Amino acid sequence: MSFDALLFLSFGGPEGPEDVRPFLENVTRGRGVPPERLDEVAEHYLHFGGVSPINRLNRDMIKALETELADAGVELPVYFGNRNWHPVVEDTVARMAEDGVGRALVFATSAWGGYSGCKQYHEDIVRARESVGERAPDLVKLRQFFDHPEFVAANADAVRRALAALEPGQAERARLVFTAHSVPLKADDQPGADGRPQWYSRQVAEASRLVAEEAGIADYDVVWQSRSGPPQVPWLEPDIVDHIEALHGQGTPAVVVSPIGFVSDHLEVIWDLDNEAKDKAAELGMGFVRADTAGTDPRFAKMIVELAAEHLSGRPPRKLSLLAAAGCSTNGEPCAPGCCC
Repeated sequence: MSFDALLFLSFGGPEGPEDVRPFLENVTRGRGVPPERLDEVAEHYLHFGGVSPINRLNRDMIKALETELADAGVELPVYFGNRNWHPVVEDTVARMAEDGVGRALVFATSAWGGYSGCKQYHEDIVRARESVGERAPDLVKLRQFFDHPEFVAANADAVRRALAALEPGQAERARLVFTAHSVPLKADDQPGADGRPQWYSRQVAEASRLVAEEAGIADYDVVWQSRSGPPQVPWLEPDIVDHIEALHGQGTPAVVVSPIGFVSDHLEVIWDLDNEAKDKAAELGMGFVRADTAGTDPRFAKMIVELAAEHLSGRPPRKLSLLAAAGCSTNGEPCAPGCCC
């Protein structure tokens, strides 16, 4: 098919102290998050001057993507839009329409299915097109990439580097722990593209298995972080900090944490892992190294170009698992009958 552009669609983040509270209200609107929880999370952002690194990191990824597209001989301008903060996707799609874009690919910065990881990006596409009206370009979202070979290889190499950074003698007894953003159990119980529930957590488990296998590690754990809902609502567990305490009780001397659920070092990575989890390990006298996220690896931009090529030139999908290649649809339509994403 013919495409005129690629929209890089992400979550968004504040870029100054005055942005923090409005940003968090955008993120949690309609979710019943208590005000005191917003105050707590706001303090995390203000600890870093009220600036989330996510927009800067996304711009860095866009530069790498533009270079990779040019090297591949693909002439597609890249536009940047966010769900929760500027540049908001509605404004970006309006600019695309003004520039004469009629049909564009959309890369969402989530490898996963589920509501927040996939379906909400479809809703972003619908909302943005409705805000523009009949001039809005057709928007084709690229598929989920949790099992793409380049994504797996980038994360596996990050795990290897993290193990090598441990103190001498610790790597042999260190525990590899994968972590991703927790979600309510009710949300994870929705059916995925194969009609079975736990689509999101099954994808995280499969990606973790693939990365551990690529890194040559047989035993590992999958845990969760960054829950934000009311305390009475059950979420995916165990939490990373609680799990570090449990590992200490089992005599584990060191832990390597791979934030498989995140593509860049935005605030939930640097606060929840580089501060809270790291501090807990230090308190317990455990070695701790957090592996890099995949977004800074050159293979990440290469992966995006490969995902685009599935539409631009009919390139066969490269996948390392048997789970369905879901998440791809036009103008926010469901990607599969009954699929939550």
